[in-house]
Amino acid sequence: MSFPADAVTALQTFQAATGWEQRARLLMQWGDRLPALSDVDKVEANRVHGCESQVWLVGALQDGHWQFAAGSDARLIRGLVALLLARVNGLSAAELQQVDLPEWFNQLGLSRQLSPSRSNGLNAVLQRMNELAS
Repeated sequence: MSFPADAVTALQTFQAATGWEQRARLLMQWGDRLPALSDVDKVEANRVHGCESQVWLVGALQDGHWQFAAGSDARLIRGLVALLLARVNGLSAAELQQVDLPEWFNQLGLSRQLSPSRSNGLNAVLQRMNELAS
């Protein structure tokens, strides 16, 4: 399965990081670069349930490929969501269903950041993406 360009960039960046502190800084930077969602998008209908933090998700189909935008009130979650978006934006609905979240964050060296609740939250985001795409 081929990765979108942003996902390749993320992998190269995180795999080049020398240690946990550097990865944590990178994670925050990715979150800070996530374009802010407008207040129009931060409505209950777009809220992802199953996340401890507030997370909103919107998606649009462009030429058979999904583009998602998301926001969160928590900086760390914003970083994790930004990395998830890097992995999924530009995929077809069928490709989206094959995304392996634990493996993706493992490849980035961020597995230990994924507490069970964060893992559940990110799975809820991916599940919501699949719902939007189906």
